[in-house]
Order: sequence, then C-alpha cells, then structure tokens
Amino acid sequence: MSHHIVEVRDLCHAYPDGTEALKGVSFRITHGQAVALVGANGAGKSTLLLHLNGCLKPTRGEVRIGDAPLTPETTAAARRAVGMVFQDPDDQLFMPTVAEDVAFGPLNAGLPQAEVQQRVTAALERVGMSHLKDRAPYKLSAGEKRAVSIATVLAMSPDILVMDEPSSNLDPRGRRRLIEMLHSFEHTRIIATHDLELVVEVCPQVIVMDGGKVMAEGPTAELLDNEQLMLAHGLERPHILRHMHPH
Repeated sequence: MSHHIVEVRDLCHAYPDGTEALKGVSFRITHGQAVALVGANGAGKSTLLLHLNGCLKPTRGEVRIGDAPLTPETTAAARRAVGMVFQDPDDQLFMPTVAEDVAFGPLNAGLPQAEVQQRVTAALERVGMSHLKDRAPYKLSAGEKRAVSIATVLAMSPDILVMDEPSSNLDPRGRRRLIEMLHSFEHTRIIATHDLELVVEVCPQVIVMDGGKVMAEGPTAELLDNEQLMLAHGLERPHILRHMHPH
C-alpha cells in the first residue's frame, strides 16, 4: 500500500483540562488527493492535523500512514512521510538565512552535505524563492515567508503535505501564487482552512467538521453549495459557487 494514504479511525482527543476536541473522527484519504478540512473555530481542525504526524496522541482511536499505525515506534517514519506547514510561518523559520532554514531538516536527518544543498536548491526553486536564499527570514513578506515555510517541508521529500490555514495573512497576489503552487504539487494534500474560495479552486474533496466530529464529506462543489449545511455548521456558501451555481 502507498505511504501516501492517510486513514483516521474513531479518533478521539481530550486536552488535560477535559476539553473534548475530537469525538470519533474517521476518514480515509488516498494517494494524490487534495482534501480540505473546513469548519468554524473550535471544530477540531488544528487538533486533528497535529495527530497526523504524532505531535498529539489520541485519547482513543488510531491514525494510519500507509500500512503502519502511528505509534511511538513509527512516529519518526511518519514525520518523514507527513510534512506539516503550520499556520504561522514564524513557527518554522528561525535560522539566520532562508537557505539555512530550508537546510535545517535535511541536516538533522543526517543527509550528506551535497544532498542537503541539492534539496535546498530544488525546494526553493519549486516555490519560486531561490533569489531570497541569503535573506534573513524576518525581512520577508508574509507571502514570501509562507512560500519558504513550504520549502522547508518540501526539502524533507514528504509524501503527504498537511497545511493549517495556508492563505492566512496573504495579500491577493500572494494568495494567487499559493493557489498556483498547491495546484502544481502531486503530493497527497490535506488543507485546513477558512478560505472556502481556495478550497473550491484547489481541493476536489472536502470534510466538514463541527464540535470535534465529521458532519459531512464528499465532493467540494456539492457540499459547499449546500447553503443549509454550511449555515448549520457556522460556514457560508462561498461566493465563487454563487457565480458558478446561482440559485
């Protein structure tokens, strides 16, 4: 079975204060799919993402990456397979230069220096940021930071890309570049976002979450065009669908 497959079975998570963030979440995402996780604040999207590479451990249920259940013994392999792009790029960019940030993961994985340099060059080219390799990350725009944070993940050659609110704080040009970049990837992509217009453009499949549960999953255009479903779960029918499918 492909390592690009993500399967979640009856996943539950309670935080130490007793808050139940996930209540029996199940789904299966196959090789090369682009799937959006949508839902209002507090729906459980970010908590779910943090289970996909072992940042959080389930109270009950399991996560499987390919054939392997996610356990303490398989976490290292899962983190190589699942590349996580956090909501705030500053959580991923902390080295003096862009190139050093992109090199950080491969170096810590013990790869030879020549291969590290090759990966840095390829990852920065892929996101269109080669010209900024010697720039300090704090001097980048929000869009440049987002692209470089994606490059830090691509440099690890993951099978699966997991992104939390990738379009937040981007201006229209940066958002358009992000959408074009997401279209160019052949990875399995799991994107948690409030940007439903981006979902329509990038993700053919969507999972609607509310209160820590999966409320619906299926084709994006069909579910997001369902105004009753959207309103019931704190969402709104995206404007792009109003133009495509006006009532």
